[in-house]
Amino acid sequence: MSVASTSTKELLDSPVLKSAISKASKRLMPMLVILYIVAFLDRTNVGFAEAALEVDRGITAGAYALGAGIFFIGYALFEIPSNLLLTKFGAKVWLARIAITWGIVSACFAFVQGETSFIILRFLLGVTEAGLFPGVIMFLAAWFPNKVRVKMFAIFYLAQPFSQMMGAPLSGWLINIGDQVPGVEGWQVMFFVEGMLAVLAGIAAFFFLINSPQEAKFLTKEEKTALSDVMALEDTVKEESGPRGVLASMKNGRVWYFTVIYFCLQIAVYGVTFYLPQQVAQLTGQKVGLAVGLLSAIPWFFGIFACYLIGKAANSVVRRRRWGTALFVSTGLCIFGSAWAGANQQPALGIIFITLAVCSFLSIGPISWSYPTAFLTGTAAAAGIGLINSLGNLGGFVAPILRTTVNEVTASDTGTMGVYALGVLPFLAAIMMFGTKRFSNKADELLGK
Repeated sequence: MSVASTSTKELLDSPVLKSAISKASKRLMPMLVILYIVAFLDRTNVGFAEAALEVDRGITAGAYALGAGIFFIGYALFEIPSNLLLTKFGAKVWLARIAITWGIVSACFAFVQGETSFIILRFLLGVTEAGLFPGVIMFLAAWFPNKVRVKMFAIFYLAQPFSQMMGAPLSGWLINIGDQVPGVEGWQVMFFVEGMLAVLAGIAAFFFLINSPQEAKFLTKEEKTALSDVMALEDTVKEESGPRGVLASMKNGRVWYFTVIYFCLQIAVYGVTFYLPQQVAQLTGQKVGLAVGLLSAIPWFFGIFACYLIGKAANSVVRRRRWGTALFVSTGLCIFGSAWAGANQQPALGIIFITLAVCSFLSIGPISWSYPTAFLTGTAAAAGIGLINSLGNLGGFVAPILRTTVNEVTASDTGTMGVYALGVLPFLAAIMMFGTKRFSNKADELLGK
């Protein structure tokens, strides 16, 4: 092991560094989780308005699928530029800007008049939100050492289940309340209120986030030094072994390898998320509203525990690879199981399979991001992480279109065949995750086996 690795290992064991990490986690993570809660809520609440938009605005299933997916086109196009601007302006300003602008666009969904305005707003939502997720990944990679990074990623990922656990009942409740207000529809109230929540979160982020450990007033001088030293040593290792600069990062084979893995993951995530309210309603025979919202929250409730506990346990290279491979297999099998349960009128079993699928794919995310952040730094990280997230998130564009197309081609009234199609790609990702045993990152030497 190198001298740098030994020095970093000594720093990781120091009480001063552990104190700094603990303080940083308590100060930064709640705000980041809140930001992603409202982001995930505003990108997926469209699932609660699907049926109403068809009735009230004439938006067909095909247009809905295009609108649900086109979000990721805008997201992909502006992801890397947004990441590079974050490195220029700092996370504090840029992440706040992102939240405020996407909140305004999200609120404008209350005024959708037809298919054209719906699709345009979904595209603009992707444009304005571009850079949030990879920006936070970069932010955390600059604040927390590799040894604890998956745990921090897992805490950040808790925003997804919290968003759906609280957001699903909230969306259903706002629809029910809005339906009682003369002159407006329930879905309009839902979009406007939840969009304004993002604006408020963005304003709060400007005051709570801090760009770097050196600027943190809540750390002592010794804590700042310990945290800065260990991050500097890790960055030195990355610069020695990883790509340097934007172009080198975008041409790097490992970056593209993890882009494919992340694409397969997003197929599963959004294939489930976009249609979860409708799938639960179909399984239970109920109309989308508060009751369906409460049932839709069940998978996310259990996902909170799975994501955190697995993220905490995946603190070595071998554990990350084994957990990642097993969880991708579990995701695919459980998506298949949910489709089978729906076709055979087994609502309880269907919800169990959906719950296990959600627990599996939620837990994969933090593990997946531990790999690129172990060899990317500086502008290479901005470009590489942006590329992985932007192209990987195109899985969110492909998922609803793939599901709808397969259902139309196979004349699947229950939607079973479309769900089966979504469950195939996680198995490819499992093979690729297992194949990471061929990779060697110097920063991973600190993790042990």
